Amino acid sequence: MNSAIIFKNVKKSYGKVKAVDGISLTVPEGEFFGLLGPNGAGKSTMINMLAGLAKPSMGSISVMGFDVQTDYQQARHAVGIVPQELVFDPFFNVREMLRFQAGYFGRGKENDAWVDEVIDRLDLRDKASTNMRQLSGGMKRRALIAQALVHRPPVIVLDEPTAGVDVELRQRLWAFIKDLNKEGHTIVLTTHYLEEAEALCNSVAMLRSGKVVASDTTKNLLKKFSSKNLKLRLDLKLNKQLPSNVKRIPHEITGNDYVFELKKIADIAKITESLNAAKIEILDLQAVDTDLENVFLKLTGKEK
Repeated sequence: MNSAIIFKNVKKSYGKVKAVDGISLTVPEGEFFGLLGPNGAGKSTMINMLAGLAKPSMGSISVMGFDVQTDYQQARHAVGIVPQELVFDPFFNVREMLRFQAGYFGRGKENDAWVDEVIDRLDLRDKASTNMRQLSGGMKRRALIAQALVHRPPVIVLDEPTAGVDVELRQRLWAFIKDLNKEGHTIVLTTHYLEEAEALCNSVAMLRSGKVVASDTTKNLLKKFSSKNLKLRLDLKLNKQLPSNVKRIPHEITGNDYVFELKKIADIAKITESLNAAKIEILDLQAVDTDLENVFLKLTGKEK
């Protein structure tokens, strides 16, 4: 299988800060790939280098076989990037902006049918003649996604594309992106919605402090870190504390929900008996399998 993206021992420093610290990573053609990590892990720096907006301090990066530094024109044609920031030209309406963007890549009126399809699939038809400045935040996000797709690049990079958008748009967007992936486009996704990455991505790489701490198929990662968890909703009124033997069991806390990592099924009885003895009421109880969020937290050591 050919490679769509290759990072070879890439480093990027800003003064004494190592934003990317020796990353080697390969994304095969046609893959739906997730790039995950906490804030400051190096995801955006990697994307900026891939787009040619930042130069690696060391190492090399290629897109569809084109080096982003020495073959920069071919590399730019091969990739479309949806940035986190809402950056747009305020002087054009949506359709004009998309036509100009296509023109930058040498695509003229013969590309209008594709522009229309992108506008329709992202539900921008009613806003096609609206100036970009007059769009809502969600509509601007849709237009930026359309802008990244308008020259039909083989590689599409989406950096937090659904941040701040409604559920309906998110579902429409993913239906469109999945269709593009089925047609052969390579998709690279960064997201804080880990359930999206688990549902969409065939493979993922997890970053921490500028390094790759795990890279595998989503299925293999979930299998490797497979564990049973006990999720309890507890009534901890009157400032009651967990019993000391229960505190020692690895767990995550969200509000009144406690998720305990079980080493063996017998741990369930130990936890519930200790809570009952401490007169802590269990409001709800359920067994939970490992998901990508559990793996993420284990490997990064940080919350989303």
